[in-house]
Amino acid sequence: MDEQNVTVTLTLDNDEELECEVLTIYSVGEQEYIALLPLTEDGEANEDGEVYIYRYEEIDDEPSLSNIEDDDEYDATAEAFDEWLDEQEFNEMLEDEEE
Repeated sequence: MDEQNVTVTLTLDNDEELECEVLTIYSVGEQEYIALLPLTEDGEANEDGEVYIYRYEEIDDEPSLSNIEDDDEYDATAEAFDEWLDEQEFNEMLEDEEE
């Protein structure tokens, strides 16, 4: 099965638009979060770029993002994202060994 990359366009505080790939949507406690990776001008993943993490919810079937204002909440979400990344790397290593 082919994985299709889902993208979203963020509008930054300075009204600049930034196209991002959705890396994952994950839960910490009862709150969902979304991790976004900015894309280059060519539409490629900016591997050197910073990952943006936002609160995520769907309101009337429409996605809604909001900033994380609390440092403790951000630390918990960043740690959960790091664990997700580690899991992805581990799964890739297993797949490479099977080939």
